[in-house]
Amino acid sequence: MNGIGGSNWREHLRRSWDSPALLRIEERIRGFSPGDRAIFYALVALFGVASIVGLYALEQSLLIEIPSYGGSLVEGEVGSPQFINPLLAISDADRDLSSLVYAGLMGLSGSGGLVPVLTESYEMSADGRTYTFTLRKDAKFADGSPVTADDVVFTVWKAQNASLKSPKYADWSGVGVKALDPRTVRFTLAKPYAPFLGLTTLGILPSRLWQNISSEEFPFSTLETNPVGAGPFKVASVSRDASGLIRSVQLAENPQYVLGRPYLDSIRFDFYSRSEDLAAALANGGVESAYDVSTKGALTAPYARVFGVFFNPSEKQVYARAEVRKALSLALDRQDIVDTVLGGYATAVMGPVPPGEKVKQTPVPQSGDPTATAAQILQSAGWAYDGSARAWKNASAKQTLDRITIRTSNVPELKNVASAVKADWERLGVPVDIELYEPGDLSQNVIRPRKYEALLYGMVIGRDQDLYAFWDSQERNDPGLNIALYANKTVDALLEDSRSTADEEKRAADLQKIEDLVAADYPAAFIYAPDFTYAVPEDLRGVELPQIITPSDRFAAVATWYRATDSVWPFFAR
Repeated sequence: MNGIGGSNWREHLRRSWDSPALLRIEERIRGFSPGDRAIFYALVALFGVASIVGLYALEQSLLIEIPSYGGSLVEGEVGSPQFINPLLAISDADRDLSSLVYAGLMGLSGSGGLVPVLTESYEMSADGRTYTFTLRKDAKFADGSPVTADDVVFTVWKAQNASLKSPKYADWSGVGVKALDPRTVRFTLAKPYAPFLGLTTLGILPSRLWQNISSEEFPFSTLETNPVGAGPFKVASVSRDASGLIRSVQLAENPQYVLGRPYLDSIRFDFYSRSEDLAAALANGGVESAYDVSTKGALTAPYARVFGVFFNPSEKQVYARAEVRKALSLALDRQDIVDTVLGGYATAVMGPVPPGEKVKQTPVPQSGDPTATAAQILQSAGWAYDGSARAWKNASAKQTLDRITIRTSNVPELKNVASAVKADWERLGVPVDIELYEPGDLSQNVIRPRKYEALLYGMVIGRDQDLYAFWDSQERNDPGLNIALYANKTVDALLEDSRSTADEEKRAADLQKIEDLVAADYPAAFIYAPDFTYAVPEDLRGVELPQIITPSDRFAAVATWYRATDSVWPFFAR
């Protein structure tokens, strides 16, 4: 049967080639001279190639490019990680790695909104005090074990344990948490707190690995640098130098990630001790990406931070006078500082709220002589300048505005800004000294005991823009963050109202009033809100930056970053 079928097929093919038209063409070709025959076959070959190329081009014009799995990224960063643990992360390096290795009930999207990650759904009670979360059935840690409600409860309990000294302690203090079943967990608040949902981005620890480790042993566990989380990546290897400091961490994609494995196969972090070394590595190709390194074409996003010089009237009584604070504030040429000191990567501000859609910013003076404006304010309030003493004096108040000492962190940006502030205030006739402190020393020995008269510092505002800790009068003493020792009963009431209501329009209205009132009181010489800069390779796609609270927010959409692509027909991309 097969033989007969094959014979019939060959006979049919022979007959098709023996058709009269083809025979005439074949006969005509045999009549060509050898040279003409060569030209004819060359033209036929050229036509065939052109047809194939044309068909390929047509196909390519119809295909669409989609992300594909594969590729890696080498990221550079200043510092060295110590705790790859969401409960103990204290440095940017710690937080970066923790955000990639661990996942929370909720997470941050590339546009800055909150999205469910480990949770399938959640409900809030009518009174705003109870939140109930249902975990996804397929939520797993990188080792394949399921994420359960007990893991959530354990993580929160550890955050609330004062002996652990977690930076998350204040966030979770007083929050009740209970596992209702293996997939359901309930939180109970003492009173409504509108920004609570943002707290549930806290990375969840696997309780079975941590539950027998005491709080005293927690920081020294091998799990700190070999963690098991439920995030998009997992630690593959850690490299240390001779002194034991971590110099490189290799992350691999986590195929168990509940939202789907990331497109990139791996990310390697190389750590540097100085920003100059990181910049050089980025320039020479030693690393491919880095943040806060100014390079041409770097991505930018708004930083939710406001920097300024905060006055402490307890250390120097002259700062209790409103006209003095106002004069010192208006003496600063903010736009010049932004343009010349910060390279344009910032926005000049006059108030406590960073630029955004919710609040109309207090206008920054755009014209006039800042020094003359400041001098006029002082003179109108009864101050006179004594050139020989290099001081402004108010005879009726028996007060003197003389030498100012600015204390700030010993980092390049703040050193340069402090120098610009010094120049502006000295143009007003007031001598200025600058004292620099290492960041840890500044926090422990200057800020916490309020040992400064003028502090150049930055407030890191949460994504929810809750300003309570920075401006409520009850937060004037350590561990509160009201470093201007500001007290205003109207602002206190607005701060309390803003954080307790779930009505977004009302919160925005409260925030606007807070901006206006605080700016009018000049408790600080607000200067700028910086831009976050992130240099990435040109072929890294899918990078979307939300408003940045901490640098780790740049990884909000890391699972969708890609370097490899495939071309497919449109109906396959659906």
